[in-house]
Amino acid sequence: MIKKDIKNKIKKLRELINHHDRKYYVEDKPEVSDQEYDRLMHELKKLEEENPKYITLDSPTQRVSGQVLEGFKSVKHRIPMLSMDNTYSEDEIREFDERVKKNLKVNKLDYVVELKIDGVSISLLYEKGMFSQGATRGDGFTGDDITLNLKTIKSLPLSISSKKAPDLFEARGEVYMPRKAFNRINKEKEKIGEELFANPRNAASGSLKLLNTSQSAERQLDVLIYGLGYVNKEVFDTQSKALQFLKDTGFRTNPYIKKCHSIEEVIRYCKEWEKKKDTLQYDIDGMVIKVDLFSYQKKLGHTTKSPRWMIAYKFPAERKQTLLQDIIVQVGRTGTLTPVAILKPVELSGSVVSRATLHNQDEVLRKDIRIGDHVIIEKSGEIIPQVVESVKSKRKGNEKKFSMPKKCPICNSTVKSVEGEVALRCENLSCPAQLKQTIIHFASREAMDIEGLGDAIVSQLVDKKMVKDYADLYYLKHDEVSSLERMADKSAMNLIEAIKKSKSNTLNRLVYGLGIRHVGVRAAWILSTRFGSLNKISSVGVEELKSINEIGPIVARSIFNFFRTKENKRIIEKLKSSGVKIEEKSSLLKGKSLEGKTFVITGSLKGFSRDQLEELIRTHGGGASTSVSKKTDYLILGENPGSKLDKAKKLNVKIINETQFKKMIG
Repeated sequence: MIKKDIKNKIKKLRELINHHDRKYYVEDKPEVSDQEYDRLMHELKKLEEENPKYITLDSPTQRVSGQVLEGFKSVKHRIPMLSMDNTYSEDEIREFDERVKKNLKVNKLDYVVELKIDGVSISLLYEKGMFSQGATRGDGFTGDDITLNLKTIKSLPLSISSKKAPDLFEARGEVYMPRKAFNRINKEKEKIGEELFANPRNAASGSLKLLNTSQSAERQLDVLIYGLGYVNKEVFDTQSKALQFLKDTGFRTNPYIKKCHSIEEVIRYCKEWEKKKDTLQYDIDGMVIKVDLFSYQKKLGHTTKSPRWMIAYKFPAERKQTLLQDIIVQVGRTGTLTPVAILKPVELSGSVVSRATLHNQDEVLRKDIRIGDHVIIEKSGEIIPQVVESVKSKRKGNEKKFSMPKKCPICNSTVKSVEGEVALRCENLSCPAQLKQTIIHFASREAMDIEGLGDAIVSQLVDKKMVKDYADLYYLKHDEVSSLERMADKSAMNLIEAIKKSKSNTLNRLVYGLGIRHVGVRAAWILSTRFGSLNKISSVGVEELKSINEIGPIVARSIFNFFRTKENKRIIEKLKSSGVKIEEKSSLLKGKSLEGKTFVITGSLKGFSRDQLEELIRTHGGGASTSVSKKTDYLILGENPGSKLDKAKKLNVKIINETQFKKMIG
């Protein structure tokens, strides 16, 4: 076969496979059997292997590279991927409509109503018809580059051909895991003793961040495109036309999108899907309502957090009735005792629920919840199951009242109430329940980020007395770890390596990981930049701690007490001896040009993401706040500012732009 014929044959095979991909994955109308599809793919692979110079990035064979990534680089969004404001009732939808009409000074509006997919928002960049980059939403301004993992989704076109398509444009959509794939993966995890995914959204998010693209492909993710982001030339004047273009071009859009000519029609459509959401093969948690005309969208603009031209109607939390079989008490990382309802398993919002939090003793008494009651449960924010109320009409008289124990259910130590708090607390630092939670916190992503150290492994380490505190992790040997249940030799090696790697983490991660009460990620960063070493932090007094911006008296006292507890001192010495880095050789603090100054940011930024700018403020000694007050020294002004600008003017706060800020930090 001559070169020209080979090239044409490869081209035709690609076109045919892309056609069948679209029919199967986008239109749900397959035209050939799986066997015939596999034959075509095999033929294309063979031709490309024999003629590698004809391989292109948009070839169907390039979807799964099998590549193992070292990590994900950051991508700055050309237009911020802002979050949406939520509504929860018909009246709130009408209020949104009235607000929009008032701002636009019109009496009539068209809206586009879309299903709100419960997945992971993504951005897809196409240059001259080729898919060039895909990213997560991240913080709205900067996301992670997940191009290779997105290429594994077969409903996502690697190239498009359309005369209407701009040379450079960004499609935005939602990646999700179909319920069928979610159930299959959780069954596989259960078989091998791994922790199950909480819901399809978490499963989709985790799958997109896998470093092995072949593993990501096995998760069978899918995507629905809901609109355009950045375009280098304006082609469409409405959301509905943009969606039609995306559909015609080969993107998978939702078939249930509807254009409505009044807000009452919008409400009827939202209510219709509220009733039939469970008929879908994927999860939705509401509806998205958008002003159709792009010129109106532009005129309405956005606040610092969300567009003014769109809103989400969130479906009411689903409720189910079930039997409360028992109430047990869990002990958390700080020793807090929490009552937990053990329920007769019931399916709720896409997952089986068998436990629900009861928060504390006062809450149990207030709701008059008893063991043996029939209770109403719901998922708070569609995630955390909680007991709403007991069904008193179903009581038979043999239900038991619950009271909190006087001793810790794990270590039998006497529990104490803390002044000013509802909670009871076990103060035994060696309590196994506390120890497990403490180690899990220490290894968490925001803290020391020890990959592979999950709940099940931690439980075994503590139960077998292989670790008595988190410092003991750094003294574990390979043969000890490999002796754990369901821990293969390679997994043990990976865990030991991850523990070793965590020794070189930044100081703020270590400070957060220590688990000091009231010290979160932000406070840990402040302490680390201020003092530069664990030794200095541990030696500072309460008054000096209180004088630090954002460290109040309660937090200051908690930090001071932590470093003066004999047991904590012993653990910190073990951390030092193991080689854990306890100071910043080059301080996180780059200078003190902003020391004592508090900044607030408003509007869209050009040169930074919001996180980057806040980080710069902190590294130069300043403080970053989210709200304007009398204590605010500067408001950094971006494009399309929100109400913070008005408040800053009223309070005579100095207003600067990005260029002026750069000069302040040199």
